[in-house]
Order: sequence, then C-alpha cells, then structure tokens
Amino acid sequence: MSRVMLIAAAVLAAPLAAAAQPAALDGHALFHAKCGMCHEAGGMGTGLLARRVQPAELEKRANLTAGYVFQYARRGLGNMPPIPPGDVGDDQLKAIADYLAAPHGGK
Repeated sequence: MSRVMLIAAAVLAAPLAAAAQPAALDGHALFHAKCGMCHEAGGMGTGLLARRVQPAELEKRANLTAGYVFQYARRGLGNMPPIPPGDVGDDQLKAIADYLAAPHGGK
C-alpha cells in the first residue's frame, strides 16, 4: 500500500475511532434529571432529610462518598425506595455518585 493510501486510511479512520470512545457522563445533569424531583430544594426527600441532617440538599453536603451514594441509591434508605438498574444504569449512578461526592460540594 502506498504511503498516500496509508495516510488517507488513517485520516478517514480517525473520526470512527473517536466516535467509538464513550462520552463522559454528566453527573450534574443526571442528578437533576434522575434525582432532582426529590432531592432538589423543596423536594420531598430534601424535606425528610432536613429532619435528620443539615444541609439536607445532597448537592450541598460535604460528607458523601461515591460508594455511600451508590449503595443507598440501589438499596434504598428510610422513605427512599431502591433505584433499580433499569431506571438508572450503573454507569449513570456512578456519575451521579461521583458528582455528589466531589470536593466542590456538588456545585
């Protein structure tokens, strides 16, 4: 194969290789889409948590670890029902958990 053909093949294959790489999931957006109805300000989950912990808004807490968030989202806790993988995939839940555990307090 000629050098020109090899270069052309490499150039044409580059977009395909880039497309094959999975995009990083946006934990912030996923949190608001999948969890926000209960865990944003004014949500039922936030109201119930406010009776026990402060701050009650998950995004403002500094003591959450990704493992804790993942475990209790899957198992449920108190009034929160378990979230099955069919509703929120493991990769999505990991992105949410990583976002909530971020040292920036989630914001």
